[in-house]
Amino acid sequence: IQIEGSGVFKGPVDCLMKTVRNEGFLGLYKGMASPLVGIAAVNSLLFWAYSLGKRLQTNSTSPTLGQVAIAGSGAGIVNSVLASPVELLKVRLQTQYSGAGNTFKGPIPLAKHLVQQFGARGIMWGFWSTVAREIPAYAGFYTGFEFAKRKFADSLTGGNVDKLGVLPLMASGSFAGICYWTASYPLDVIKSRVQNSPVPPKRLGGIIEAAQAISKEQGVKGFFRGYSPSIIRSIPAAGVTFVAYEFVMRGLNTI
Repeated sequence: IQIEGSGVFKGPVDCLMKTVRNEGFLGLYKGMASPLVGIAAVNSLLFWAYSLGKRLQTNSTSPTLGQVAIAGSGAGIVNSVLASPVELLKVRLQTQYSGAGNTFKGPIPLAKHLVQQFGARGIMWGFWSTVAREIPAYAGFYTGFEFAKRKFADSLTGGNVDKLGVLPLMASGSFAGICYWTASYPLDVIKSRVQNSPVPPKRLGGIIEAAQAISKEQGVKGFFRGYSPSIIRSIPAAGVTFVAYEFVMRGLNTI
């Protein structure tokens, strides 16, 4: 939806139906292998960089929301090193059509092709547009989580965030996911356009050119195409992510 012209899909449901009709149910899982393999490394790097960012600013176990936002932004920059190639392979695999010619069966054949065609920059295609997205995205992500978690703790546990159960943490994580996309969605659309362009960008990562093209073709609405399914996806995804993170950290702290 982000990449196709406005005349191709009328909305998320239309995209869903056409994908299943034309490519079968498994068409909904195109590009899955790249994030499936890379997500563990990406999230490990992300949360490590976030924790380091907090420690560099304060020794307090309860940093200010401003410090959380700074740490999140820094983590987003560091995370782009891994997130950019993972996103690149996912985007390009998701947007290829069966039987269209020059299609790739998975991320490894595609990665080899990009490197052969464009060298090292072929696999880091869209790096700067990924950085541009990750900075506000993870500032919103972590700040949203900490804000919601502290509010729940104030009302449920007398301010003790370590005593929060699964449901409050799930709700806090879901709120963080909404904050993530709300803070960065237009930049995500631009990143997808850049990473699906015919050749790797040269000037400023292709960000300005992609933004101009979207504005010219679809106006302001073009920067928010696909926003609703991203929000719907983020609610369970971010909720589970933070519940897992919080309970793993609690377990590690007892060792």
